[in-house]
Amino acid sequence: MLAAAFAALAGLVAAGELTAVDRWAMLHAMPDVTFTGERPTFLQAVVPLWGLPWRSPVDVVTNLVTVPAAFLVATVIVGAACRALRGRAALLLATVYVAANAVEAIVKSALTRPPLVIRGLHVAGFDNSFPSGHTIRTVVLAVAVAAAWPRAVRAIAVWAACSLAMIEIGAVHVPSDIAGGLVLVGALLATTWTSLRCALSSRRRPSPASRPSARAT
Repeated sequence: MLAAAFAALAGLVAAGELTAVDRWAMLHAMPDVTFTGERPTFLQAVVPLWGLPWRSPVDVVTNLVTVPAAFLVATVIVGAACRALRGRAALLLATVYVAANAVEAIVKSALTRPPLVIRGLHVAGFDNSFPSGHTIRTVVLAVAVAAAWPRAVRAIAVWAACSLAMIEIGAVHVPSDIAGGLVLVGALLATTWTSLRCALSSRRRPSPASRPSARAT
């Protein structure tokens, strides 16, 4: 169902049906953002903080809060979580992470939305920004960290909520991109959730050899 929802959402974006929503967000929900007509470079897409603006407090907060969701940083963190988990759980999380990033790259290369024009300026950086990779990596990273280090659940949940908010407020992505990222990663996690939960449960369950023996009577 979520896979079909992602396909439908991609079709709406390509047809321009969500352009009005995205333009409204750009005008009213992205404070202190200065839009440009430049397209992001490959280095900006891959290297953390490369070429990002630091003109306003919103820029600073956005850059710092979302840096764990940058591709290289997120890959290192998810890799560390998988190393800590090991076994089937690690394999499932790694598969979701790789698949999500692969689908993101394929869809971005194939889907070009109608131009988003603000005050006469074509914001070309959003032409091929669906779905949001930052959103995808935020969710997978949060799940991976929570699975590997359960004591960090609250902290990683707070970070993930702040990251998702700043991705929109800081004009990293428009709302349709974020929705696409959430639906895509939700679809991938849904296909593996039962297996992942079982793998985590078996990992945390003590083996018979490590269980305390019954008291002698």
